[in-house]
Amino acid sequence: MATLERFSPDALRKTVITFRDAMKAHAAGINRLNVYPVPDGDTGTNMARTLDAVVAELDDADHALEPTCNAISHGSLMGARGNSGVILSQILRGIAATLKEATEGTALKVAESLKAASAAAYLSVLRPIEGTILTVVRESADAAHAAAHEGESLVGVLRAARVAGKSALDRTPDMLPVLKDAGVVDAGGAGFMLLLDAALNVVDGVPIPEPEDIEGPSAEQLEAAAHRHNSSGVDVSELRYEVMYFLDLDDAKIQDFKEGWGEIGDSIVVVGGDGLWNCHVHTNDIGAAVEVALDLGGRPKQIRITDLFEEMEQLGGEAHAGREAALSAAPGAGREHGHAPRAGAGLPPVTCAIVAVSSGDGISELFGQLGVQGVVVGGQTLNPSTAELLSAVEAVNAAQVIVLPNNKNIIPVAQQLNDLTSKQVVVVPTKSMPEALVSLVVYDPEADAVVNAEAMNEATASLITGEVTQAVRNSASEAGPINEGDWIGIARGAGIVAVSGTLDGATVALLEVLVEPGREIVTIVEGLDATAGHTDVMHAWLDEHRPDVQVEVHRGGQPLYPYLFGVE
Repeated sequence: MATLERFSPDALRKTVITFRDAMKAHAAGINRLNVYPVPDGDTGTNMARTLDAVVAELDDADHALEPTCNAISHGSLMGARGNSGVILSQILRGIAATLKEATEGTALKVAESLKAASAAAYLSVLRPIEGTILTVVRESADAAHAAAHEGESLVGVLRAARVAGKSALDRTPDMLPVLKDAGVVDAGGAGFMLLLDAALNVVDGVPIPEPEDIEGPSAEQLEAAAHRHNSSGVDVSELRYEVMYFLDLDDAKIQDFKEGWGEIGDSIVVVGGDGLWNCHVHTNDIGAAVEVALDLGGRPKQIRITDLFEEMEQLGGEAHAGREAALSAAPGAGREHGHAPRAGAGLPPVTCAIVAVSSGDGISELFGQLGVQGVVVGGQTLNPSTAELLSAVEAVNAAQVIVLPNNKNIIPVAQQLNDLTSKQVVVVPTKSMPEALVSLVVYDPEADAVVNAEAMNEATASLITGEVTQAVRNSASEAGPINEGDWIGIARGAGIVAVSGTLDGATVALLEVLVEPGREIVTIVEGLDATAGHTDVMHAWLDEHRPDVQVEVHRGGQPLYPYLFGVE
């Protein structure tokens, strides 16, 4: 083939496709290089998947320069996977943006595009680290720029870039002791070199290197690398989750966003512009990773969560293949307020999952027994944030999710979720834990979310609920004056209907209102302050005054409300 003197739109297109094919062929070997900072969905696999998205966009784009560059830019932004894929996307976007403005793809313009790629890559990372793909790209770009200013041809510029890049890649273990301990070069840098190989193949017919049989670090080397990393100042090896999402956020706020992420995690890469960003972080707090965006008025969407610890466990085995696992929230799993739901132990996939807000450990356990996959701690005085609910929605093993808020103050928060995720979210506007329990009786995990919601709404429609709590101040009500410390009975839709100086007096008065003639089942949910003696008083009253009703008692463990009631 004749050597190209100009980098045409067709040559750019062919380079990206060749790069994608080469990355797929080399992905397994590059995966085995990846030990820093922690396994990240596998560098080679993530870079290949990012390039798949770019090529798919190119397939639908016109072959002229501007649509070709636009397709590369948009495809890489929207398709970026993992830390390495997000950085690669910024490299491709820097190249495309520079070449898009060129009347001709001269050697100098190609060199300038590599410089722009390097600058964009550095800007995308909150804390740039030398000895990574950033160093390899920068030294390649510097060599290309110098060669172009010395009058080198297009192929001469690309060759200079490759020689400098290979030299930088070989020296990455000297810059990062963790790589030296593991006996490997930087995986992302090795992946970037295939871009230069692809360009040389298209421009001058240079064969793409064959994949090498890379064994990767031994168990002893991995242990040494981990020890080295754990003794450093920033221990990112203890950060369990990789969180990625697209973010609608004003460009002027993006630095504040990155700094906010810097307080909760590491391996932070944020790329994009014009109000749309692709964001990546390693953290132990999934909820906070989303909350940072919401606090700035941003809108996260298509959130993806990967458990990096699971991937680290795979390093020692033969089947070292990255997988992006959606975390499943364990049935009944509680957690401290303000933290993300715990990951479950691989629940089976369902058509429609349930996320429910729970105010007590006993209620959480009941929810788990009734098939709830995601439990978020909350309730009166302890309302979970949008970010916490969103984390649970993303964690459950289903594309359709029903949310049970179980408190009127949480309903508006829950109703925002459908716009913040690629999943279908339907809110059943439950206002109490008893309503949730009744609705879950008709829940079918294999039915459509809308069908489930209709059945669950119907189940709660005829339910009467109430609760007993203690007054914290003097007040007045239709049931009479209230003094601080009095016990009050509250009925849904009717407000305060009972006031008493004793808990027994308030519960009996409330039951008299709730358990109307014709009612069949009374569900009592005991809170932290409930006792067997108080519950026995209610049993005795119901036996005497409502002998035909069936009574069910559950230990809920909720604070502030010793008893919750549901009457069917």
